[in-house]
Amino acid sequence: MRRRLAWVLVAMILFLPVCQASEAEFRVDAKGAVLIDATSGRVLYGQNMNEMLPMASTTKIMTALLALENATLTEDVTASANASGVPGTSIYLSKGETLSMEHMLYGLMLRSGNDAAVAIAEHISGSVRAFAEKMNQRASELGADAHYVNPHGLDAAGHSASALGLAKIMRACMQLESFRTITATKKKVIPWEGNEYSRVLENKNRLLSSYEGATGGKTGYTSKAGRCLVFSAKRDGMELIGVVLSCPTWFDTATVLLDYGFENYGLKTALTDGQFAVDVPVSGGAKNTVPAVAQGNLAGAVGISEHYSVTYDLYEMEAPVNKGQRVGTGKLMINGESVATCPLIAGESVAEGGFFRALRRILSRWGMMFQPAENRAYAEDYSGVTQYSQFPCKSITP
Repeated sequence: MRRRLAWVLVAMILFLPVCQASEAEFRVDAKGAVLIDATSGRVLYGQNMNEMLPMASTTKIMTALLALENATLTEDVTASANASGVPGTSIYLSKGETLSMEHMLYGLMLRSGNDAAVAIAEHISGSVRAFAEKMNQRASELGADAHYVNPHGLDAAGHSASALGLAKIMRACMQLESFRTITATKKKVIPWEGNEYSRVLENKNRLLSSYEGATGGKTGYTSKAGRCLVFSAKRDGMELIGVVLSCPTWFDTATVLLDYGFENYGLKTALTDGQFAVDVPVSGGAKNTVPAVAQGNLAGAVGISEHYSVTYDLYEMEAPVNKGQRVGTGKLMINGESVATCPLIAGESVAEGGFFRALRRILSRWGMMFQPAENRAYAEDYSGVTQYSQFPCKSITP
């Protein structure tokens, strides 16, 4: 088995002047709030961000995520009596009415239709209860503190999430182009079966019109949860995601948080996909090193008064090494903490050195002499095989 050897190599350190706003002096009028960098998931601002609170219709972000992950946009979704009769905000689905999943999602995200939420849940999982279990499982996979009882967000015992948990779920959604398109749509016309008029849906997220660079989000309100808002915006290549829970001044507070982020942080890309990172030592090879290249970008938001560096955790490699083989991990470090990581893979192959290749062949054949005849073919077939795998780029939230 290949052992891991941690080689910590500082690749770059940038010091930037100008003072950053003090978080200690910055408070918002919300029970829970957070602002994260969408690229790395790094928390840029938090206020009671881990407290579990009612989330109202921001619940529907997870409903949309599961719909997009488990169905196609062209699938027909039929509303049951249960969906048609759900209380609260609706798109007025009638029992037996059928819309495409795409149109249901527009009804879910723009109009915040509770009936659309139930129709989607029943289509995906057969029942609201089974869908809620799926929502909780997905939240766990994302490392998001959220517990769902229903797909729409009407007040229910135990139905709650943290601001940071909702930000993580929104971050996962924004990696889907179909979700980005839907959540950024200001107005959409969809069919209305049995009615001479079509449904005209208008997005309740006012930031799409009032804030430069706004890319999406979801509103929510119940008497128990208060005003809740998940929001996002992108400027100069950096996208931010924010959440405010139980916030009377939701849109104004979202604007303050986004302004804070854009004024005090900027996106820094330390490595781009395919860029050479470092030479990795190789033992027993025709060459002593193999070039490691980044698999995906290594990037994150960096404060204007912060410095960042890149360090590498490298595997102890033995020849042969195959091009594309995982050889280590690159880490973006800010203030001594890892905020993002990216796999490093071999940029070329390295064959075994002549002496070591001959020695391995001799030892292999010598060992086969002492094996039962029925095992020799197996040993011959599998001698010298190197197994490896590639891993997707992942981010770590401090």
